[in-house]
Order: sequence, then C-alpha cells, then structure tokens
Amino acid sequence: MTMSMSGPVPTNQIRELATPELALQLLNSLVSSGTVNANNMMRGAEHAFEFNHEPDRDDLLDRLSDAWAWLESHGLIGPHGRNTTSSWQRVTRVGRELVKDKAALTTLWADERLAGALDPQLEAKVRPIFNLGDYETACFAAMKAVEVEVRRVSGLDSTIIGVDLMRKAFKPEGGPLADAQAHPGEQLAIMNLFAGSIGAFKNPSSHRTVHFDDATEAAEVVQTADLLLRLLRRAERRLQSKP
Repeated sequence: MTMSMSGPVPTNQIRELATPELALQLLNSLVSSGTVNANNMMRGAEHAFEFNHEPDRDDLLDRLSDAWAWLESHGLIGPHGRNTTSSWQRVTRVGRELVKDKAALTTLWADERLAGALDPQLEAKVRPIFNLGDYETACFAAMKAVEVEVRRVSGLDSTIIGVDLMRKAFKPEGGPLADAQAHPGEQLAIMNLFAGSIGAFKNPSSHRTVHFDDATEAAEVVQTADLLLRLLRRAERRLQSKP
C-alpha cells in the first residue's frame, strides 16, 4: 500500500511540498507495484491520517489527489494494459525511467516549457529534432529558422548573414524591419536582441560543436527563437500594411 501508518510519503511532506515534488515522492512509492489504484491509495492514506489523529486530513487527502492528478497529466501513470475498464493503473515507462534516472526530470520540465504551440517553422523543423533529444541540432535549427525568415521578410541579399543580417535588417532609422514609430532606444534594443541571440545561439554552432546537455536550456533557446519569430511576424505585418 502506498500509504501506511508510517507511509513512505511523510505527512509533513504532504503538507509542505509543491504538487510536482509531492507527486514525484508519490511516484517513488508506486513504482515497485505492478498495478496501482487511486482509491486504494487514498483509502489507505485516510486510515493512516485517522489513526494518527491528523487534524487536517481532508486537506492532506486533497493534496494527495492533486499529486495523483499531476502524475496522470504528465503521463507517469496510466491505464493498465490488461485491465483498462477498471480503476487499476500502472506506472508508465516514462514514470519508471524518471525514478531510475533523475536526469529524466530535466527532460520533463523542458518538455513542459515547449508544451504550447510554436511558430509553424519551429513546429515543422525543430520540435521533432528536440523530441529526439538532439538539443544541439534543435537549437541551431531554431536560430537558422529565424535567420532565414529575417532575410525573407527584409529582402536583404543572401550574402549578408548572421549578426550582420540582424543589424542591417533592424537598424534604427533605416533598417527595413525597424519600427519607425518606436522610440530610437527601443529600435536599438530590438536590433541587439536579434543580433545577440543569433550571435550567442546560432553562430557558435555554425563553427564548432556546442554541447547542449541541459534539456531545459535547449528548450529556452527554442523559446527565444519563437519569441524572435513572433516579433518578426509583427514587423512583417507592418510592412504589408504600408501603402
């Protein structure tokens, strides 16, 4: 049973841990079982709380319920393969891998960062690579997509590349993608944002092997590319609206 009179998830942790951390503690106690059952777990916990005269047992049960829901929503527990019509479940393959290898938790958080829809260019060309765990290629491809789109929208020559392309495209007071209605300081900041991102995250990968061992960092690079493309789409709409 997941929860006993001295259960593997101490009562103080149920009270104090944030839901994701509590859910992972609960997962550790579930992974040794072939099958798991939410009702059995909750009733065992309820008996333990009553036996120990916990004054806030309803709140404790709610916290455990939240943790169970978190595990389900992240695909760490799911239907039992031979008993799908009942309430019996199993710890999934991903859930077991996470318990064995704590580095898998970083991948879980990284996937959460990219849970929403990305720019179509990134959805088509970058997300599949990222999902395979090839973070270096995914980061390079994300920033390459930015560079390709900036060149297309700005109409600048293909011989201008990388940081130089960003500086010419968004050059304050004259760049084809600069917002003439914005303050000069803001125009400069946008130019530097594009140039700095390309310089930091695309150019190094163009010249040497860059190891993105941290899935979360790689996800944030892809998110940065998504933000840049969002700003670029805005600039493109400005150009299209000009008489």
